[in-house]
Amino acid sequence: MRVEEILRKSELNREDLVYLMKIGSEEELEALYKKAYEVKEENVGKKVYYRGLIEFSNICVKDCNYCGIRKSNKNTEHFMMTKEEIMESAKWIYENNYGSLVLQAGERQDKEFVDFVEEVVREIKEMSQGKLGITLSLGEQSRETYERWYKAGAHRYLLRIETSNEEIYKSLHPEDRSHNFDTRIECLGYLREAGYQVGTGVMIGLPGQREEDLVDDILFYKENDIDMIGMGPYIIHDETPMGEAYKDRVLPKEKRVELGLKMIAIARIYLKDVNIAATTALQGLDPLGREKGLKAGANILMPVTTAAEHRAKYQLYNDKPCIDDTAEQCKKCLAGRVGSVGDEIAYGEWGDSPHYFKRSEE
Repeated sequence: MRVEEILRKSELNREDLVYLMKIGSEEELEALYKKAYEVKEENVGKKVYYRGLIEFSNICVKDCNYCGIRKSNKNTEHFMMTKEEIMESAKWIYENNYGSLVLQAGERQDKEFVDFVEEVVREIKEMSQGKLGITLSLGEQSRETYERWYKAGAHRYLLRIETSNEEIYKSLHPEDRSHNFDTRIECLGYLREAGYQVGTGVMIGLPGQREEDLVDDILFYKENDIDMIGMGPYIIHDETPMGEAYKDRVLPKEKRVELGLKMIAIARIYLKDVNIAATTALQGLDPLGREKGLKAGANILMPVTTAAEHRAKYQLYNDKPCIDDTAEQCKKCLAGRVGSVGDEIAYGEWGDSPHYFKRSEE
């Protein structure tokens, strides 16, 4: 069986990765996921690290063709959590021993926003006595802004590339200077220079995307020395250009979930020691999506801790799961999910990427 031969190899090439990305039988997939879980256990352990997710604003200057909070969507009820609301969520995360949090929002580069984020990061560090790890996911910024936020106390940053295929990237965005592939690549470089653990990721199952493109995404992670990966299946939002254009032509849910799990598994086998998230989008298409993600090699979960009154307003795609759950309900639910696959929640730990420390030593 060719799959078993490939999985026994110590080093895989692009041809091997493409073959694995195209397998389809239940037996082959089971072998792939089993190998990925073994590689996970060997390189990052069976611990699952939490990142309490605070989606504190859906105001965005970008107009991406796939995104529900794009600036042209007039049906979006805009919100911006106050510093006090964010700190309340951060305090809950700290008191519940999650170890880390993520501050995520629509993209803005104005001085008021940059100053606000810097102040919030400093206050979270002070409130938690430096014990909470802080990840930011706030889009493209200047080198100076990244450096300011890093000095304030953030140490991880997630900036998704969305796809490494420049032509597909162009199809996801309007044709203007503020939606530029080269700028995204440049920003990943700024983040590394500033000292962050650098995270990126892609959407899986996009219109026009081939298995070869997904393999090239994994090679992109390798070539750019990425420390952490957040990727998930593409889910349309009705009130977007792509949602309208592809509503009846998007890949079936089952195929997108399968591709999502293959991406996690192959990335784990190929990259070994990076952090990989089992994203909410997987659960959006499959009720057991996050458990399956953990079994396929993921080791990060991002439970939503956004203030309850704002959760439903932060929808990048249709039918986002868990928006009616409280942070406490989400905590109990995820604990059961993690336990069901035999992993252990690493309460109180930052769960930094082993790859980052190896990269830093070089």
